Amino acid sequence: MNINSAIINGSKILRNNLIPNSQLDSEILMATTIKKDRNYILLNPDDIVDKEDLNYFYKLIEQRSLGNPVAYLTSKKFFWNSEFFITNDILIPRPDTEIIVENVLSLTKQKNIINILEIGIGSGCILLSILKEKENFYGTGIDISKKCLNICEKNAIKFKVNSRLKLYKSDVDKFSLGKYDLIVSNPPYIKTCKLKYLERDVAEFEPRLALDGGLDGLSEIRKVIKKSSELVKKNGKFILEIGYDQKNEVINLLRKEGFYINSSQKDLANNDRCIISTKI
Repeated sequence: MNINSAIINGSKILRNNLIPNSQLDSEILMATTIKKDRNYILLNPDDIVDKEDLNYFYKLIEQRSLGNPVAYLTSKKFFWNSEFFITNDILIPRPDTEIIVENVLSLTKQKNIINILEIGIGSGCILLSILKEKENFYGTGIDISKKCLNICEKNAIKFKVNSRLKLYKSDVDKFSLGKYDLIVSNPPYIKTCKLKYLERDVAEFEPRLALDGGLDGLSEIRKVIKKSSELVKKNGKFILEIGYDQKNEVINLLRKEGFYINSSQKDLANNDRCIISTKI
């Protein structure tokens, strides 16, 4: 069977299982199977796929049909301007989170050397993207998950920023090392009761630890704000990702911990997505 026929078959299976973007997903999974990029398969649709590869392709299609995200099946996700290695131990990087990187780079245009802390570093997509852009910046990342730290370290080595990065396995409550010019965080912020209503790809496959924000969705945010108020330097910046309906509550929490609110930023869907604040 040639590439094009296999992709059409794969797309049909996905479509019958109500998977959105079935054609694109089938193309990406074929590219992964034969270890080529998507452009190659589009330019060489008549190439024959050998039996072993075809079997593997259909296994990937089957997994995708069950809701398993493409990013986990391919072990990669593009974020900002880089392709990150990921596994199902971490939250899949989202385009909406790029707003944090964008704002950090805007705020630090005139800065030379600064120290940045990321609380809950996951794949490293936020902090490593910043370090790649700014060669005199230094980063520290903490995460409660050793698996996340291992993945982040692999990405840091891949992007050649590991010499400017320190990683620590720690709960945010227990971390007290250093003072930072800037702190960023994308903590879990979904209410426990709403987890089961998330899209199947998310609810059944992404790590609950990275999603569950407690009964009111703010339990981890409270901890991150309190600790950030201790770890950030006076006049230092704190950029926090939030849920679309949490802006007013989070602003009140920040003010109670001595932060001045600079602005709230909206994501690609025009929802409130992050808050920029300064320690006063």
